[in-house]
Amino acid sequence: MKGRSPFYFPQTPETTSSMASVEEDFPRGGTSRKPTESKIVVQRTEVDNLFQSNEQTETKKRKGASKEDGTKLKKQKTVDKKEDGLTLNAAAKCVEILHIKNVKEGMLMLGCVKEVTDFEVTVSLPCGLQGFLSIKNICDSYAKLLSEQLDSPDTEEICSLQHLFHPGMVLRCVVDRLDIAKGGSLSIQLSINPKTVNKSLSSSTLKAGMVLSGCVESSEDHGCIVDVGVSGTKAFLPKSAITVKPNNPEELKVGQYVTCLVEAVKNDGRVVHLSVDPAAVAQTCAQTNQGWNLTNILPGLLVKAAVKKVTKHGMFLDFLSSFSGQVDFLHTEQTSSYSEGDQVRACVLYVEPSTRLVGLSLRSYLVQPGTSVDSTPADGDRTGEVVKGCSMTALHHMSGAVLEMPDKTLAFVHRNHLKESNEPSNENRVLAMSEHTCRILNFSPMDQIHFVSLRKSVIDKPFYRYQDLQAGQIVEGKVSVLLSHGMVVHLSDHIKGLVPRTHLSDIILKNPEKKYTEGMKVKCRVLSVDAQNKKLYLTRKKALIDSSLRLFLSYSDARPGRVSHGYIVCIKDFGCIVRFYNNVKGLVPLSELSSEPVVSPEDVFYVGQVLKAKVLQCDSDKAKMVLSFKAVSEGETEEAAKPALDCEVGKRLEAKLLKKSVNGLEVAILPEEIRAVLPTMHLSDHVSNCPALWESLQEGDVISNLICFNKNKQNISVTKKPTVRWSLEEGMVAKDFSEITVGRQLIGWIKNIMSYGVFVEFPYGLVGLAPKSAMTDKFLSDTTAAFQLGQTVVAKVTNLDEEKRRFLVTLKVSEVISPAGDAQTRLINGLQERKAVNEMLAVRDSSELRQQLAALSAGQKLKLTVDAVKDSGATFKSDDLSSATIQATKYHVMGVNLTEGQKVTAVVLHVDIMSTCVHVSIISKLVAKKKSLTEGSNHTAMIQYIDKDFAVISLDDTAQLTMIQTSSHLNEVLLSESHKLKAGMTLTIEVIEPSCEEMQGLPLVAWQRSAPKRQRTTSENQSGSKGHCFGEILQGKVRTVKPTCIQVTLEDGSTGSVHVSEVMEAADVCMKSFPTSSVKVGSVVTARVIGGREASSHRFLPFSHPKFTYNICELTLIPSKMDASVDFKPVTAKEKLNSLKVGEEITGFVSKFHPDRKSLDITTDPCVTGTVELLAMITDPKDAGHPEKLYKLGQAVRVKVVEVSVKPHRFVLSLTGVYKLEEGSTTLGTVTKILPQVGLHVKLPFGGVGTVSVTDLADAYKPNPLDTYSKDQLVRCSLLGNNNNNKWQLSLRPSRLNPQQAKPVKDLEVESVAQLKVGQMIRGYVKSVGEQGVFIRLSRSITGRAQLQKSTKYLFGKHKVLSEHLPPNMLLTTKILSINREEELVDLSLLPADTGKPDVLPESLGLPLRPAGEEKKHDTKKKKRPLSDSEQKQAESQIPKKKKKTRKSKTDDSDSGVEVYFREEEEEKEDEEPHSAKVSSSSAGPSRLQVAAGFSWDVGLSSLKPASAAQEGDSSDGEDHDGGTKPQKKSRHELEQEKKVAEKALVQREAELMDPSLRPEDAAAFERLLLASPNSSLLWLQFMAHHLQATQIEQARAVAERALKTISFREEQEKLNVWVALLNLENMYGTEESLKKVFERAVQFCEPMPVYQQLADIYAKSDKTKEAEGLYKMMVKRFRQNKAVWLSYGTFLLQQGQSDAASGLLQRALKSLPPKESVDVIAKFAQLEFRYGDAEKGRSMFDKVLTSYPKRTDLWSVFIDLLVKHGAQKDVRALFDRVIHLSVSVKKIKFFFKRYLEYEKKHGTPQSIQSVKEKAVEFVEAKGTEAAN
Repeated sequence: MKGRSPFYFPQTPETTSSMASVEEDFPRGGTSRKPTESKIVVQRTEVDNLFQSNEQTETKKRKGASKEDGTKLKKQKTVDKKEDGLTLNAAAKCVEILHIKNVKEGMLMLGCVKEVTDFEVTVSLPCGLQGFLSIKNICDSYAKLLSEQLDSPDTEEICSLQHLFHPGMVLRCVVDRLDIAKGGSLSIQLSINPKTVNKSLSSSTLKAGMVLSGCVESSEDHGCIVDVGVSGTKAFLPKSAITVKPNNPEELKVGQYVTCLVEAVKNDGRVVHLSVDPAAVAQTCAQTNQGWNLTNILPGLLVKAAVKKVTKHGMFLDFLSSFSGQVDFLHTEQTSSYSEGDQVRACVLYVEPSTRLVGLSLRSYLVQPGTSVDSTPADGDRTGEVVKGCSMTALHHMSGAVLEMPDKTLAFVHRNHLKESNEPSNENRVLAMSEHTCRILNFSPMDQIHFVSLRKSVIDKPFYRYQDLQAGQIVEGKVSVLLSHGMVVHLSDHIKGLVPRTHLSDIILKNPEKKYTEGMKVKCRVLSVDAQNKKLYLTRKKALIDSSLRLFLSYSDARPGRVSHGYIVCIKDFGCIVRFYNNVKGLVPLSELSSEPVVSPEDVFYVGQVLKAKVLQCDSDKAKMVLSFKAVSEGETEEAAKPALDCEVGKRLEAKLLKKSVNGLEVAILPEEIRAVLPTMHLSDHVSNCPALWESLQEGDVISNLICFNKNKQNISVTKKPTVRWSLEEGMVAKDFSEITVGRQLIGWIKNIMSYGVFVEFPYGLVGLAPKSAMTDKFLSDTTAAFQLGQTVVAKVTNLDEEKRRFLVTLKVSEVISPAGDAQTRLINGLQERKAVNEMLAVRDSSELRQQLAALSAGQKLKLTVDAVKDSGATFKSDDLSSATIQATKYHVMGVNLTEGQKVTAVVLHVDIMSTCVHVSIISKLVAKKKSLTEGSNHTAMIQYIDKDFAVISLDDTAQLTMIQTSSHLNEVLLSESHKLKAGMTLTIEVIEPSCEEMQGLPLVAWQRSAPKRQRTTSENQSGSKGHCFGEILQGKVRTVKPTCIQVTLEDGSTGSVHVSEVMEAADVCMKSFPTSSVKVGSVVTARVIGGREASSHRFLPFSHPKFTYNICELTLIPSKMDASVDFKPVTAKEKLNSLKVGEEITGFVSKFHPDRKSLDITTDPCVTGTVELLAMITDPKDAGHPEKLYKLGQAVRVKVVEVSVKPHRFVLSLTGVYKLEEGSTTLGTVTKILPQVGLHVKLPFGGVGTVSVTDLADAYKPNPLDTYSKDQLVRCSLLGNNNNNKWQLSLRPSRLNPQQAKPVKDLEVESVAQLKVGQMIRGYVKSVGEQGVFIRLSRSITGRAQLQKSTKYLFGKHKVLSEHLPPNMLLTTKILSINREEELVDLSLLPADTGKPDVLPESLGLPLRPAGEEKKHDTKKKKRPLSDSEQKQAESQIPKKKKKTRKSKTDDSDSGVEVYFREEEEEKEDEEPHSAKVSSSSAGPSRLQVAAGFSWDVGLSSLKPASAAQEGDSSDGEDHDGGTKPQKKSRHELEQEKKVAEKALVQREAELMDPSLRPEDAAAFERLLLASPNSSLLWLQFMAHHLQATQIEQARAVAERALKTISFREEQEKLNVWVALLNLENMYGTEESLKKVFERAVQFCEPMPVYQQLADIYAKSDKTKEAEGLYKMMVKRFRQNKAVWLSYGTFLLQQGQSDAASGLLQRALKSLPPKESVDVIAKFAQLEFRYGDAEKGRSMFDKVLTSYPKRTDLWSVFIDLLVKHGAQKDVRALFDRVIHLSVSVKKIKFFFKRYLEYEKKHGTPQSIQSVKEKAVEFVEAKGTEAAN
């Protein structure tokens, strides 16, 4: 029995008893069963249990099943028995469809081909399942052919899958394997290989009449050999047997699948004859005598069966006498009804070999002969369709539901699709719904039914099929995978598209993986879609996605003249081929590529480039198109892509009014009818005309002369303001923020009025703010009183904020220049608008009256009759204007006696059509005969009538009337009533045009207010005035005297101005005097013209051209300049500035104070004004509050020139007499920053900056020295020194600022180490606390150090304890213990015994005292190096002034910059080290490579003192140093001492010269030594150090490069030493860039890992934590398998105090490293925690590891060491007690006992020593007893 399930036992007595014996051997618990009762039940979950009742399963589950249960079950079985024998496979209780979760490997199924591709066949399986048949799983002979074809190209032509299979073909297949697809769903892989399908058949079981499946193995002369998969059997299909020819016998190719009937079996099944007559095959039923059983039954067999039981969900059948099978509701014929006992023909659908479940089908297309399976439904493919109004006809709980669609076809919903995937199922609720909307998922050919989904999420999906997508559509998807040829993007679960490589971006991406990551959401546009082949191409090119031009989806879209975006796909010599959507493509010939000639297109264009192309010609039938790039740029397109974009800003338009709303009009721009908005305030420049125009316009009117001023995504805005239109057409606009520059003038309008200013909008949507102070020349209290919303203004840009893209403007009339002739143009425009309104109202209203009124205009005469006379005036009647109100005010009837009914002649002043009112005057001089006017004549005029923005005036005795505007300037603001024009006022006017056509024949005039009122000089009244020339001498009368200028009225009535510097001779000007006050108002003066001013901006213009005249003259009153015979030259500002020198003292006059920036403007000349900053204005900080009180306007002052330049224009002055900063001088400064680590940052005058160290703040140090200072505080400082770029070192000590009056200095200023003595008490401020000790700032350049054991008498665990109690800048008293003058190192003590002050740590902490004698031990260890490198560097990085070294240049800090480190695994045990000549480093950093015997990198490089002497020098009592500093007379003893010392030094020098190991002194000596040993990195490094000492950094670099070339490639370590030295050098003296370059090279030439490690160390040493961290992150990625990297990163993090980060790192390390390393890594991290982090954490880590690995004695040993060092005695003893009880070898225990005893001898008491000995004895006895046993 092949393929038997392990659970399959046919129930015969033998198997039952054998099973019972199994039970005996493996009792299962519960009550013991009788052997006969035991039954084996297939173990499956309840759902999968398709062929057993639930009761049975429960019985099996219950442990103590009673006997009765057993008997009941037996009875149940007997019912199933039939006369013809036992049913060999039990039926399930409930029929359900086949679910994918029940599909197993090896399952046999009947399938139907759905679609065929090149390498795979999609097969429809029963119950809506789908499988895939790979090309490899067809048959052995086909697979062999395939592999042969791959190996050699010339084999026989192989048949493709499309030839072998066709949709609708029925196959017998077997589940080959179940794959998990990407989304987690199962994919069924099938095989039709006869060897697996028919594997349960053998040659002996083959019988005639069987229907088998096979594949053609080879084609012979008389027929084919068919592979039926039965070993030892040859099956032959003779040509004659192929009777009915669905395909010719020649066409039976190798690999062709055939279903054949066994005709005859010969030689015991070794030879079989077959036939393939479809009719015969379709009618043949399987017979019992053919030996079919449950192991070899095959799908596709037809069987006769009897209905055993019918249920709601399907039925059970008995077939082949003793087998039972099930038919689910999908496979019963809907039309037939079945009852028990019916005989039916059924087809085997699937067979589950392990559970013997057989599924059958009764559907006619599988059972009846001559039918075939349709692969597509009769009504066409409806996949993806959403169908509404479906009703549910049946619900099958285990399977799903059947729906009836509106067209009466049935559909099936799988139970998973009745609800959303994340919701609980509620089938009853679904059934209760009357109507359903579903989406058709697919059609199942095997079940001939549509499968649908009720999931809302599926129904709502925009794209379900490829057919749902159109080219040009914008879609969103998720990046699935990046391939070499492009990127796959998933738009939904089963729709994916390809973005070709060239379409990933507008440009070609070299590394697309940097831009795109899996799962990233992207927006694409569909290029083309081929739904049939499921191919979708997308683009990510921004230019194509954002294109708003018409898309060319077919050749018919590409009409000539149209423009669209396309992309270049190919570049040839004759032009470029451009593709659009759906493979629409065209050629751009060479001549059309550009307006410039293009020789080789590939140099200019690239494949994938997106360009606009214009269609020149298109032939859609031939699919050919000629395009042009050139035409796009040259001419506008024939039709706009999106009409909205055709309207460009600045273009004149006309539009049709569509709708009126309160704020504006909606219009359609003609001819394209593009929607736009015309705000009401944009109807006119005159605010009063806007509402009238709005009223007069009606929907449907066409408005002309509009211009577009802004467009954005939402709308297009147009304006009718003539001034704005003019500015746009003249190009006086800024199109973008980038075009705005300070000083630029723009025309805009008031957009918003706020309390702090007004917002002015300009074309192109730019908005500037005019602050309150820049709105008017006069003081303004209320912003709302000045301007009206929508008022047109001219603005000048004053400030720009590039970052926030904001700008400020000024609207002051004095600062902006109106366009020439602006007032007249505006007047004419305003009047024409009024006329248009009147005419429109007259046309609208058909009444005669309005039309008559519209015909009237000002100045016309009427014959009237008096109607009534009142006090307020008179009313009149007219025959022509019967119902109009005609009136005159009392002023206009003055001097005329009127009676009712009297006839009079009147002149029209104003007509108001809205209220049908006419204002007239009957004053005789107005009614008189008009006199003619001449151009240019001046007249006095009187205002007769005012109507909002306009006034009617009469010209003295000419009886002429005309109109003027009430405002003479766009920005004019009349704040008080007295300034506004009123009827009855007189004006001076000048006739510009006697009869102006645009004003209906009225004269056009320019006006100004008459004297004696202040004369208003505006651009419009200058067009006629004659002006004066340069050098002219004039008489004038002083009109006003201001502090900085005098205004003079000249004889001809024009105005002149005298600058304060031109009033008297320079020699006569007294300091602090006011020159202008010497001139009295009203006095007559003689003056000479020296220039002029612009009328609007008042800029001084010294032009001496004889023809050039000024309207406002600039005059001089200086007598020496009055001599007409003396010809004097005009001086321009440029010449004036060029003549001045820095430091020169000149006379100036105070002209303006700027309170916002606290600066003073000083004018020295009419054309030159300089600025004085606050710090150059005052000498006493008390004056800083109100410096303007010191200087009055117009006052003469002496100033010094600080800076003067013409381009850029800068003129900076000083009033303090100082013009530059000098060392030793005092000055005022402003505190800009307070930095605890440094002190104060101070801003100095003249652009200088400086720093004040904490020790330079006072003569007597105070605690918290920086608390008394605040930002922007003014301080007096003394300038100590400067480092060239204007950065100063400052002091605030009174003894420096005012040496005469200063009190005695308490804390002296220490300039150098020479001033200090050993034993001296000195105060200083804490700088920092580190592992090397407490660093104390003694002066700005000297920092001392108190070692930790010299800081406090208490013992403490970590230096953090100390740093908490010693914050930066805490004041401490210290005692100097020793001074190293060469290194400038000062060793201090803070111990109470030395200082006499309390201890720095409070007693309340309860810390243990330091045991006596410990200090000494520490001393010998620590004093070797007073300051570790990293600390010293840190100290220096915080002191602005670098420490100087004796015999070393300034730039060399504490090191030569060349360091070579070697790493150690463990901390060296220094206590046990003998006192060697080597300099051992402090416990913090790894020790350094020694460069020469007795030479340390840490000592001054040029020092000739041997290392031993250097060490002694540190700990000596400093007497020899003091001897050098005191000039007192020496005693005899001292002289003798000196002599001895000198002798000793001489001997030493001789020894040195003889010693070959000592360093040479010059380059030649080095070269000599290097010849001898070129591979010695030590020598090379010394040579580098030699250069660095002389700060010859380039030479040092060159030496390093030479070394790298010279040293042999085998000497890896030597080379590495040089690389590290070079890295160090670049870190100290190079740039970030140079360091990076060296590092990259080092990584190439050396083993990368050590180089990374060395650079990380260098970064950490030089406090570049950020860089170090970045590097470590790179290292753990790159060398993740290297344990050392993780450890060194961990060490670094813990040293930085980042304990949590270190824990996270450990977890990452454990994931990355092989498991065998994990114990060591955890242990190492634990050690690091002990050393740098939290000892408690370290302990718990060790505990965990050792609990798991108790036999690792090496770890126990390390743990003990760490605990001894860092833990309490109690913990150490507890640990020892644990260790001696370990179950490890006796030898190891002995070692631990020995250590325990040593520990107790060192730290314990006699009792504790005794107890250890006793424990040892116990242990030995116990071992002895064990051995005896």
